[in-house]
Amino acid sequence: MSIAFLSVITALLYLAAAGVQFVHSLKGKPEINRSVVGIGMVAMGGLNFGFFRIFAILSLAMNLACFVALYWRPLQSMLAVLFPLSAVAVLFATLGPNTAAAEQGLALGVAVHVGSSIVAYAILTLAVLQAVLLAAQDAQLKRREMGGLLSILPPLQLMESMLFELIWVGVAALTLSIASGVVFMEDIFAQHLVHKTVLSIAAWLLFSVLLWGRYKLGWRSQTAVRFTVSGFVLLMVAFLGSKLVLELVLQRG
Repeated sequence: MSIAFLSVITALLYLAAAGVQFVHSLKGKPEINRSVVGIGMVAMGGLNFGFFRIFAILSLAMNLACFVALYWRPLQSMLAVLFPLSAVAVLFATLGPNTAAAEQGLALGVAVHVGSSIVAYAILTLAVLQAVLLAAQDAQLKRREMGGLLSILPPLQLMESMLFELIWVGVAALTLSIASGVVFMEDIFAQHLVHKTVLSIAAWLLFSVLLWGRYKLGWRSQTAVRFTVSGFVLLMVAFLGSKLVLELVLQRG
C-alpha cells in the first residue's frame, strides 16, 4: 500500500472527524463526540522533519495537545478547525518534495530542544486559534447576536481563561526550547539561524508581556487577541522561515 494512498485515507479520516464534530456541535451538544476521538486517533500518523512534513508534525502535536486538554477544558470546538488543517498538512507532506535530511540520532540536549520547540509551536498555535474564536465570539456579543458561535462555544469568560492557560503552557515550553537551544546548539546564533533565534526571543517577550499585563493590569480579550496573534506570527516566521531558507533555498538539513 503506497504512502500516497495512506495519506489520502488519513486526510479523509481527518475531514470525517471534523464533519462529525461540526454536526455534533450544531445540535447543541457541548461534549465531544466519542467517534471524533476514535477517528482522529486513527488518522494520526508518522513523522518526518522535511519542510513540508513539518506541517504534519505540528498538526499531530496540536491534535494530541487538544485531546489531552479535553480532560480539563472544553476545547472540542477547535477540532472542527484542526482536523481539516491536518488533512491539508498530510497531503502537503506526501505530495511536496522530500527536503528532509537523512535520519540520524539526536543527542539528548538537541532532542530536548527539538521536542520542546514542537510542543511550544503546537500549544501556541492552539492559543492563536482560541484567540480567533474568542475575537469572533466577543464581536458577536457586542452585536447582540445570540446564535452562531454563541450557541456552540463556552461562555466568553471561560474562553478567555482557556486562552491564557494555553499561553502559559506554550510560554513554558518556548522557554525550555530557547534555553536548551542556547545551551546545546552550537550554531544557534550563526548567520543562517540568527533570525530564527531573534524572532523566537521576540515572540517569547511578547507573550511574556501579555501574561504580565493579564496578571498586573487585568488585560482582557481584545488586548489578548492582538498580542497572541502578533506573537504567533513572529514565531511562525522564525520557524518556517528558517526551514524554508535552509531546506528549499540552501538545500541543507
